[in-house]
Amino acid sequence: MTITPSEAPVVETTYGPVRGSTEGSVSSWKGIRYAAPPVGPLRFRAPVPPQPWTEVQDATEFGPCEPQSRLAMIPLGENVPMDEDCLFLNVWAPRPVGADAPGKPVMVWIHGGAYFRGASSQPLFDATTLAENGDVVVVSINYRIGVFGFVDFSSFNSSEHTFEPNVALRDMIAALQWVQGNIAAFGGDPNRVTLFGESAGGGAVTTLMTVPSARGLFHRAIAESSPATSVYGSERGEIVAKLFLEIFSGGEADLGLLRTTAAEDLLGPSDELFARVPQETPGTLAFAPIVDGDLLPDYPVRAFRHGNAHPIPLIIGTNKDESSLFRMMKSPLMPIDPVVITSMFAEIADEHPGLELPDHSQIEGAYSGLSKLGAGLGLTRDFGFRLPTLWIAEAHSKIAPTWLYRFDYAPPMLKALKIGATHGTELAYVFGNINHGARDITYKLGGLSAARHVSQRMQARWLDFARAAGDYGTGADRELGTAPGWPTYDTDTRSTLLIDKHDAVVADLDREIREAWGDRVIAFT
Repeated sequence: MTITPSEAPVVETTYGPVRGSTEGSVSSWKGIRYAAPPVGPLRFRAPVPPQPWTEVQDATEFGPCEPQSRLAMIPLGENVPMDEDCLFLNVWAPRPVGADAPGKPVMVWIHGGAYFRGASSQPLFDATTLAENGDVVVVSINYRIGVFGFVDFSSFNSSEHTFEPNVALRDMIAALQWVQGNIAAFGGDPNRVTLFGESAGGGAVTTLMTVPSARGLFHRAIAESSPATSVYGSERGEIVAKLFLEIFSGGEADLGLLRTTAAEDLLGPSDELFARVPQETPGTLAFAPIVDGDLLPDYPVRAFRHGNAHPIPLIIGTNKDESSLFRMMKSPLMPIDPVVITSMFAEIADEHPGLELPDHSQIEGAYSGLSKLGAGLGLTRDFGFRLPTLWIAEAHSKIAPTWLYRFDYAPPMLKALKIGATHGTELAYVFGNINHGARDITYKLGGLSAARHVSQRMQARWLDFARAAGDYGTGADRELGTAPGWPTYDTDTRSTLLIDKHDAVVADLDREIREAWGDRVIAFT
């Protein structure tokens, strides 16, 4: 039963009071403003604190999400508006709620979407089940995406116009600072914050682990399918910014127009940029964090390798069939054609004249027995996701406890569609929102019962990690039945948890691809 608004919990935040709603044993507050509207002179600038309020604000509906072109596969939520004024977050908390309640672990979710789409309001990310099953407080955030958050116009700075790089990362930091200052009022413990995200959200997690100003704002991390090497230098950032201006205004650097044009009128050029960049330079993204030498001092994978990431416990992993979704969507983001892949490696070689790329025969051997299409899917999966994940696991395991996984579970329908355990399919299991819509065909051929068991085990492991007072151990804190414990990753055993109908721990699961590719970081800069 949903409690009426007059009975709903009111929480006093540092900026003003908010009233949420309660359903069953979980209360929620949606659309809480954590930064001022990033519009007008604040477009392309770092977020600033919002104006305080004194009247109780209704927090029963999601706030607006960043303007974006709609994609049927990514429902943003019923009646959720789009507006450039999008810096809102949401909180789910088990009852009782309040600063007097014992502080519960906190999990902060960063949604994915290629740094270009998505929102915290997506039905898939409803955190009611996660909060209830884990006795944790869950926070999800909106941040600026696309041209608003991930194009670096700072090379055009002048006395008249100032632009800042990585404003989306700065949004995330502002949200984490809000958590530190406010989550105790919702019953959360600000000293036990786990940051987790998937795809671009997973990339944000691994990137924020190397941002000095984010140190201490979270204490554990979970990175699902992180494109960790899709972070570029300021030179590439300037090239992308110039290309956007060419699309937007014929190349004229009308910087005032950048700030005054209506947000919806920037979507067409943003869409074109999103498509053109990976077509012209396969393997790269139009929108991504930038190594600016200030907020982000180094490429994240290199920072991990140098031991400069925050030394906090980490779960990191990928899905078995990451690339099949991009093939199905005919997305330009993942090159699959052999000719395109060859050109991608040629460009990387031009960028790194001293880099010894792996031998073609070695790589071909790692994907022997697969069709040409299968080999292409495997190669781009590993280049885009699995290898960066392995590089981070190898490096981070030397300074902090690290757990590596691969998500392999796919119900019969996804296998029949030749999608398998593709990109993002683990999300429903993490949030416990499987079979979440009447139009969902995922379990039309069966597998729902097995899926529920997979979800129970996966949630238990993620929640155990978030709740752990010390190092997360075997997963015995929760009832996992006959599921195996999960040892930490190290370079001796390279233990990997395979998440499937029945979980298993495998030693050196990735030996063939690791040996074929070598330990060199192969990426664009």
